[in-house]
Amino acid sequence: MLSRRSFAVQAAALALGAKLAAPAAAQAPKPAAKPLAVPIDPPAAFLDALDPKYRDAVRSVLRSPTLTAKSAEESFFAQPALYDWFLDHPDRASLAWRRLDVPCAEVLDQGNGAFGYKDELGTEVSWRSVARFADGVVWYATGKVKPAALLPVVPVKAVAILKCPRKPAGVSGESASFEASTTVSIQTDSKAASALLRIVGPAAPRMAEQGAEQLLLFFSGPSRYLFDHPDEAAKLLAPAKR
Repeated sequence: MLSRRSFAVQAAALALGAKLAAPAAAQAPKPAAKPLAVPIDPPAAFLDALDPKYRDAVRSVLRSPTLTAKSAEESFFAQPALYDWFLDHPDRASLAWRRLDVPCAEVLDQGNGAFGYKDELGTEVSWRSVARFADGVVWYATGKVKPAALLPVVPVKAVAILKCPRKPAGVSGESASFEASTTVSIQTDSKAASALLRIVGPAAPRMAEQGAEQLLLFFSGPSRYLFDHPDEAAKLLAPAKR
């Protein structure tokens, strides 16, 4: 069971860094120190696969991040077509979670391939897929995050790279075994955000990793559930009532 707050973070994909830095360090485990930011120099083939309109922006975030988080691998079975559909429709993944009675922030379809999330504190984030490849997707996000009521709004940019290689499973080929992982790079020039990360200290990377893992679960959860309960597809996948 995941909290509404944690789903709000993962659904937005970029609210991750600032939101995860907000809990008090005393409430978090004390992992071994890790670097907060690990620059990524993407290969030419990766850059070529990106939407040209976002290529420079994505490269800038990957090369100069404020915070980097990489999840552990998640193994699960699902129908590839359904899992890929959720990757393209995060608003419907959010709706599916709520229909499973799991508190989950609403993700809004903003049209033209963009999705958004906002909360009562002033966080407002918009993101879109900027590359699809055989076994994954790249999202680019921009917006502002307010980690807590007494903290200032933090402008952020982020890149989330989700890799989901799969192998056919079963006789029909309609199901597959997945080994998914994700890397999230967040960039901000906000002094407040940088100070917050320093206060959290060595706990920040592990909290960010946990957030990246929940980003995986956001998409895999409904897919896994429907793999085990295909009779509930009509209930979970029906469009939202207007």
